[in-house]
Amino acid sequence: MKQKLPFVFSNFAMTADGKIAFASDNFVPFGSARDREHMMELRATADAIICGAATVDVTETVLGTGGEKFRKRRLKNGLSEFPLRIVVSGSGSIDADAPIFKNHFSPVIVLTTKRISKSKLKQLQVVADEVKIFGEGEIDFFAAFARLRKKWNVQRLLCEGGGKLHGGLIHAGLVDELHLTVCTKIFGGRNAPTIADGKGFLTLADAEQFTLKSMNRVGGELLAIFSKK
Repeated sequence: MKQKLPFVFSNFAMTADGKIAFASDNFVPFGSARDREHMMELRATADAIICGAATVDVTETVLGTGGEKFRKRRLKNGLSEFPLRIVVSGSGSIDADAPIFKNHFSPVIVLTTKRISKSKLKQLQVVADEVKIFGEGEIDFFAAFARLRKKWNVQRLLCEGGGKLHGGLIHAGLVDELHLTVCTKIFGGRNAPTIADGKGFLTLADAEQFTLKSMNRVGGELLAIFSKK
């Protein structure tokens, strides 16, 4: 029997040359106020939000709702007032002092692998609501997401980065919908992160295929939505 998985959708602001941060990993928000509003609108439709350890550490995000307006929208959508928060780190490298662990408005779950050290595992178990191991060296996203669906009733899962996590989800064929805000800036840099870092695909035939669902110009930005073909 095939396990039920959440509907996975992702959201990124990227530069005109496809970067989501500088090569130095120094993250500075570069999207417009409308782009941020769109992010909160999407969060208001998600049971849970997932991101990588580097995103949590560098941006100091707590994966909140964006205020009372969006909390009310969540309740209107039949969701809990606050989303479940999920952090992915194959090695358990996330900082246990990160702000996300100090804001207790909803559970924080850490997904990791057997690469995590015993000391780091114990450290994260103190600050997170749950730490679960899925896989030897890489996260088994299928098993992890099946458990999120079964135990936490996660039906809609929003990915907000970073590039390595999202690249892994793309490579596994788990991203159902992609929201992209293309901004009028160019960062450059061969090593600057993109929306799909990691091992990637080696041939055109293997590449993950999406279909353009809609495209709108909002001010100087382009908002495009792609769905799984």
